Amino acid sequence: MKSNVTPLGPKADKDTVRRSNLSLVLRAVRDEAEGGATRATVAARVGLTRATVSSLVEQLLGIGFLTESGKTFSGQAGRPGTVLKVARTGPAGLGVEVNIDYVSVCVVDLAGTGRVRLTEHLDNRGAPPAEVLARAAGIAARTLESAREQELFPVGATLALPGLVSGGTVRQAPNLGWNRVPARELFAAALAVERPGGTALPVRSENEANLAALAELWFGGLDTIRSFLYLTGEIGVGGALVIGGELLRGAHGFAGEIGHVVVDAGGPECRCGSRGCLEQYAGQAAILRAAGIEEPGGGAGVAELERRARTGDERAVAAVAEAGRMLGRVLSGAVNLLDPDAVVLGGVYRNLMPWLSPPADEELTGRVVSGLWSPGSGRLRASSVAGDAARGAAALVLTEVLADPMAYAGRATGGAD
Repeated sequence: MKSNVTPLGPKADKDTVRRSNLSLVLRAVRDEAEGGATRATVAARVGLTRATVSSLVEQLLGIGFLTESGKTFSGQAGRPGTVLKVARTGPAGLGVEVNIDYVSVCVVDLAGTGRVRLTEHLDNRGAPPAEVLARAAGIAARTLESAREQELFPVGATLALPGLVSGGTVRQAPNLGWNRVPARELFAAALAVERPGGTALPVRSENEANLAALAELWFGGLDTIRSFLYLTGEIGVGGALVIGGELLRGAHGFAGEIGHVVVDAGGPECRCGSRGCLEQYAGQAAILRAAGIEEPGGGAGVAELERRARTGDERAVAAVAEAGRMLGRVLSGAVNLLDPDAVVLGGVYRNLMPWLSPPADEELTGRVVSGLWSPGSGRLRASSVAGDAARGAAALVLTEVLADPMAYAGRATGGAD
């Protein structure tokens, strides 16, 4: 009789098990970053014996991924343990956010701490993609030099890009005017030119809203919330969905394009080719236009909008409130469909929440069919200052380091694998 059971594959050997356990221990120490950890607390957390954990810790100390110092007293019998922390030097991640009107580059260490940040305000609309990505590579190269001065050695880079991103290519980014741009390839080539003789960095790419949502998940103030809808307000409106702590990309990697949900089929023409998209009512340019503010670049227009709203300028307050109503209307459909625990608003929305949130909350309360939404419930919330796409991009690189520390052992001192 034939069996239809799929073979499970070869049994894990000792080396595979040890590498997996090294990852467990390193991640356990990282998760106790505030006060540090001890061998005993790590052993209790990962379910390994104290002797096994001590052996793994010694190996991680030897390759420069952990440090130990001082003593910690538990109040129980036995010798005090040394405090273990993730090293502040060695392997790091590089995040490069290319947006409509700026480029921001960030380096984070193994603990996820942002250590270097360079941001330049550039109007990238209409510029040739190769030119934009070459400028981004130049900023990244300067950031890498600053990181080296702190003995940080990024082992990879992630590009955070607006629009539809798949397989290293920007399929469509309407606000940039990009279509089928091989962004990953162009950026990697430009970075190699900026660093002659340097080790080539592996480059990956992802939608910027997805990476901002991951940064919010990993570093923000969500507490126990693991399922949420994230919106970032910039020139356009980006969205991302996290369910049970995992990013939902969709069948082709394009999930979350909420900025192009149609609010009014007869509304203003959108750069995507449709009409009446949400970003034509709640995008940065649309809000500034409604408030009668010209965007001089560098974010000055948004700062002026916030200043006017704080002084009670009727036109500014009305413009932000109308954007909030349109956001709430579209978000109510998304909440009915996806049932997240919270909706998080980032980008320019974060500082506009005092005027944006009440009308958005009112729409959500009236339209969410579960009856679980009410104004002031905290389910509509501003993003954390820690949740931005560049940091999420850099931290994404480090998920691979944490998953297999030994594969990056040579990078603790900037050496080759």
